[in-house]
Amino acid sequence: MTVETAPEQERIGTGAGGSAWATIRRGLSLTPEFRKGLVGTLALAVVATIGKIIVPIAVQQTIDTGIGDGAPDMPYITRAVVLCAAAVILTALASYLMNVRLYKATESSLATLRVRGFRHVHDLSVLTQNTERRGALVSRVTNDIDQISTFMQWGGLMIIVAFGQLFVASVLMVIYSWQLTLLVWICFIPLLIALPRFQRWLSRAYTVVRERTGDMLAAVSESVVGAAVIRAYATERRTAERIDKSVDANKAAQVRAQTIVGFVFPLTEIVAAVAIAGIVVLGVRLGVSGDITAGQLIAFLFLITLFVSPLQTATEVLNEAQNAVAGWRRILGVIDTPADVADPGDDGVELPRGPISVAFEQVHFAYPGGPPVLRELSVGIQPRSRIAVVGETGSGKTTFAKLLTRLMDPVEGRVTIDGHDLRAVRFSSLRARIVMVPQDGFLFDGTLEENVRYGKPAATRAEIQLALTELGLADWLDGLPAGLDTPVGQRGESLSAGERQLVALARAYLADPDLLLLDEATSAVDPATEVRLARALEGVTRGRTAVSIAHRLSTAENADEVLVFDGGRLVQRGPHAELVAEPGVYADMHASWVSAAHS
Repeated sequence: MTVETAPEQERIGTGAGGSAWATIRRGLSLTPEFRKGLVGTLALAVVATIGKIIVPIAVQQTIDTGIGDGAPDMPYITRAVVLCAAAVILTALASYLMNVRLYKATESSLATLRVRGFRHVHDLSVLTQNTERRGALVSRVTNDIDQISTFMQWGGLMIIVAFGQLFVASVLMVIYSWQLTLLVWICFIPLLIALPRFQRWLSRAYTVVRERTGDMLAAVSESVVGAAVIRAYATERRTAERIDKSVDANKAAQVRAQTIVGFVFPLTEIVAAVAIAGIVVLGVRLGVSGDITAGQLIAFLFLITLFVSPLQTATEVLNEAQNAVAGWRRILGVIDTPADVADPGDDGVELPRGPISVAFEQVHFAYPGGPPVLRELSVGIQPRSRIAVVGETGSGKTTFAKLLTRLMDPVEGRVTIDGHDLRAVRFSSLRARIVMVPQDGFLFDGTLEENVRYGKPAATRAEIQLALTELGLADWLDGLPAGLDTPVGQRGESLSAGERQLVALARAYLADPDLLLLDEATSAVDPATEVRLARALEGVTRGRTAVSIAHRLSTAENADEVLVFDGGRLVQRGPHAELVAEPGVYADMHASWVSAAHS
């Protein structure tokens, strides 16, 4: 298909701006499943957190009361150990239930986000989709959401437990010794003050990481899909260099982000070592003066471990959090991109089936930032007429087709069917009445039957066989290895280009539209297949409005009327016999085509 190039578009945005917390809040607002039952999960987290201080308390009580100054009180010690064991078991059970609830809520919420993002991609216009490479767009609704999942299932859990652990440990530490607690906080406050700055560094670094990952996936995806072209033109080395460049860029971004993480983590270790050393020194002095018991000092050392542990893992949590926030921003960027070709839904017009008429009324179209592609186009198409649209590359005929099928909307003017603006017609009604058969005949990985059924999901096997027979394709079907069960392969690559077109035509015929838009279906096929295609086209277009984007003028010769585009304008229209007889663009094109055909 001849595709008119558009100027470089602004890429799909990167989502909500502002702070990381603002992004997370916005993301959670789109996933109500995560908030459902969150109170219960937090309650289990509280139980699991409180349970962690049982061991330090048991140690302190055993040393100060169970042992004391005399003989060990074994019954007391035994009761303390049993209660401690029971508390540990209860804590483990609470942790297990908390994990299960969190995992279920996370997967449910992210499934919702993934589906919403995927569906919104399909709501975007072709123009908007073309501003983003397919691999990078797929990465946003797959890889980026996987990063969010990793954080919410691990980092989110760590944040819940860490805050609770810090609070509970601090309270008990104050009970044992406010002096030692003050020392601990004096050691760690500078680190806590510095964490927001580290967060901003990581946020910028991981935003770049997600972008480079998307670029890498796009490059790899394109090289796999275009493998045949790469081999045909012996560009393996250049392709490999391009992939290597994207991989290296991704590696460099990852290394920069991990360098920041590597800088922050040792700081926590150093501060923790200083705090423990200070506790030992000050604790001994307090013990000598009678301000703290031996059991309380040992319990305090247990508590400092509970206090330091969340801070030591904070850098890892921060690492995952920034990766997740970068992913969240990218998926929100997709969701926030307005669907400029929007379905009016229930407020839209539902059109009755029957002969269809089309009108372009002063239509003007230009790609963002580019020159006009269609100018002041006003033309009508009568019901059940056969129209051929011709013109040189870049003349505007492909844009005409996209506007007619509402893959894009005009900048000015309007396109109507049966007197209704396309923008006011429900997509379900529009897609039922207008079907486009592209030149490449795209097929999905599956059987021949499954691909034809795309035209009518409720069709039976017998209806599909009847449709192929009515199109004169029964002999072709019988010649396939497994008939309707023949696998077509990815993108239909197990079939020839002409066979893919036959399947695409059968799909359109089964859909039974009132208007069929054909992008030259007989180009670049062998003579035998061309005969089959011509016969099938006759059957598909019979009794309905048909518009053909004609790359070869033999199609125009059989049309009721020819629309001739040049420089974005409709410069001629009329039957082939009249146009070829008068000087003009069409006569020149026809003369060139005849000359080329006989050379």
